[in-house]
Amino acid sequence: MSIADRVKFDDRGLAVAIAQDAVNREILMVAFMNKDALERTLQTGTVHYYSRSRNKLWMKGEESGHVQRVREIRLDCDGDAILISIDQAGVACHEGYRSCFFRRWDGTDWIVDRDRGVDPASVYGRKPS
Repeated sequence: MSIADRVKFDDRGLAVAIAQDAVNREILMVAFMNKDALERTLQTGTVHYYSRSRNKLWMKGEESGHVQRVREIRLDCDGDAILISIDQAGVACHEGYRSCFFRRWDGTDWIVDRDRGVDPASVYGRKPS
């Protein structure tokens, strides 16, 4: 039995994966993993995810070079959410921020309260969404 066999993947074969900075514990991003993504992550030490929009496995940083190296992997009590403690190269967010959680609700609107680390157009060749 592999470690992936202990994860309760949903009816689409996916589980939530949370990437957390190993040093300061900041949540950097949330994505999905299928069994193949988890096994590839375990084999390589580099985080892989499953893209629902592209319907394919992908390695974080394969385009940008902003890879995530695994420090520790945890499974929640229900077995359906994976927490990955990582060393992040560059930024985690495709919009150029260190964390995907760069917006804060101020009571009336969402406010961007972080500085962009990189211009997404320089990394991906397109404007941020």
